[in-house]
Amino acid sequence: MTKDFPYILLDKQQIKEQINRFAALQTPFLFIIDYKAEHGYVIKEAALDERFVRFMKDETDPDERNYSVKALQWQVYPVSLQEYQPKFESVVAQIYKGNSFLVNLTQPAEVKTDLSLPDLYRLGRAKYKLWLKDCFVVFSPETFVRIEGRTISSFPMKGTIDASIPDAEEIILHDPKEMAEHATIVDLIRNDLSQVAEDISVKRYRYIDELITNKQNLLQVSSEITGTLPEHYRERLGDILFALLPAGSICGAPKRKTLEIIEEAEGYERGFYTGICGYYDGENLDAGVMIRYAEQEGERLIFKSGGGITAQSDLTKEYEELIQKVYVPVY
Repeated sequence: MTKDFPYILLDKQQIKEQINRFAALQTPFLFIIDYKAEHGYVIKEAALDERFVRFMKDETDPDERNYSVKALQWQVYPVSLQEYQPKFESVVAQIYKGNSFLVNLTQPAEVKTDLSLPDLYRLGRAKYKLWLKDCFVVFSPETFVRIEGRTISSFPMKGTIDASIPDAEEIILHDPKEMAEHATIVDLIRNDLSQVAEDISVKRYRYIDELITNKQNLLQVSSEITGTLPEHYRERLGDILFALLPAGSICGAPKRKTLEIIEEAEGYERGFYTGICGYYDGENLDAGVMIRYAEQEGERLIFKSGGGITAQSDLTKEYEELIQKVYVPVY
């Protein structure tokens, strides 16, 4: 972080209080919260400075629409299969003991590229794009929650396959492991939303989105779950968000024990990776899960990725998915 960085890193209580206050006053703001829901930023729209932070949702800055590179240099150096295997096996052992049904196991990979974090931000296309100077860039396809009026919606994303595989959509939708994993997450999100809202329902179940990347096109499976928030929820908006954290899709179920399993198995700090970022416009809120995430560590660029492990998981397939998700979404 540079010395002139203008934003203060807040703790959990400070973030809650800021969000509650700004939302009650219907003051637009950007928020960024780390994976463990311990630290983050809450920045009023009036204080956003594009020299230090940029955030876009479902659109592109006008000066970035024509940004392109002739050839993107992108070499990935993931953990080896030999390094990944004991982590995978420790997670599976916990699942067989009945301590979890689903664990999202992630790992860092070093990436060699000729582009900087700002370059990657300008090049990437995603539902949620975030750049924090000298820290990280995110191009996430996954919504955490969306609030419109009193309706809160969540869109957990579980299940990924190479779109070029013949009958890829049929394969992913009928794979027993993927079906079980997705059902577990939908059930978890329904339970999470029931803590803050009523009339919980699954509006869409296991629908397909296609993602275009610099390496290959991918199909990903999502669901839509909704509920109704109480009246005057805005003055408690910070508390509502933290009641839902960490996001179920990037930890697993049951959440508390699974977080312990992740801490022991992964052997590194996620930091802001798999946290959430979003924007409140004075009335409605839209937040994404910070996946597809590249972080600056000195001269090194570290891309963090992962996938859900169940009792039916295959070591090689999970390792391949880990690497498959290290990409820049180029449209």
